[in-house]
Amino acid sequence: MKDVGILVLGHGSTLPYNKELVESLAMLISRDHSGPVRTAYLNMNQPGIPEGLKSFAGTGVKTIVALPLFLAHGVHTRQDIPRELGVDEQRRRGVLNIGGEEVEVICAEPLGVDECIAALAYKRAEEALR
Repeated sequence: MKDVGILVLGHGSTLPYNKELVESLAMLISRDHSGPVRTAYLNMNQPGIPEGLKSFAGTGVKTIVALPLFLAHGVHTRQDIPRELGVDEQRRRGVLNIGGEEVEVICAEPLGVDECIAALAYKRAEEALR
């Protein structure tokens, strides 16, 4: 999947830990993904989403998956992120011109309910008891 880029999306925060977390998760994702992995933020941090998309120019990607690091759908995942990506809000995908090339942009679902999320939450509860 070298022709697929992943744009890891964080909410953004004035606290530096938020950006560090998003960048660290993007680095972990890049270990499994053969294509380029970039980060972008909805607000307060840089790069913003439009700049994050532009960072794929010249990489040869044909598709970018925008991966929001959010647990559940809300106004950010349903409206704000698709608008910032420049894709259809209902379909959550579209074709954009990035660096002179047509690139399909697909917005992934939030992390949601998954056994690995439940296992991590339980792990954090156990850690709190130590």
